[in-house]
Amino acid sequence: MFDHILVPTDGSDHAVRAADYAVDLAATYGAALHVLYVVDVRTGHADAPVDDGDSRTRGEAAVGVVADLAADRDVPVETEIRVGLPHETIVDYGEERGIDLVVMGTHGTSGLERYLLGSVAERVVRLSDVPVLCVPPAADDE
Repeated sequence: MFDHILVPTDGSDHAVRAADYAVDLAATYGAALHVLYVVDVRTGHADAPVDDGDSRTRGEAAVGVVADLAADRDVPVETEIRVGLPHETIVDYGEERGIDLVVMGTHGTSGLERYLLGSVAERVVRLSDVPVLCVPPAADDE
């Protein structure tokens, strides 16, 4: 059913929760897991380039956590760090790599922030040609 599962991560607890689901699905279906961290181009400013060392270090740590989860279950894993708009980069990666399923966390943004920005998960759901499994935060998460 699934040969390639993509789990975008930002290193948050919500993303790790989604990664747990993705690893379980990959183990169940014998799928390869793709882990993607996107350095958001909107976070840069004139004095600090977007693709700075700190961003790359955060990205390596985030994909490393998920890669370790996959290794613990003997799930083949590929990791990548890209720079771009998160929702577009996730969808583009999925198309390039023949992804069958995207598994990602969501945290239910509301109010003005959601109106102005929307969530990455919502945008991926709207733009993706493959199924997107959105994993909500645990009941005890903030």
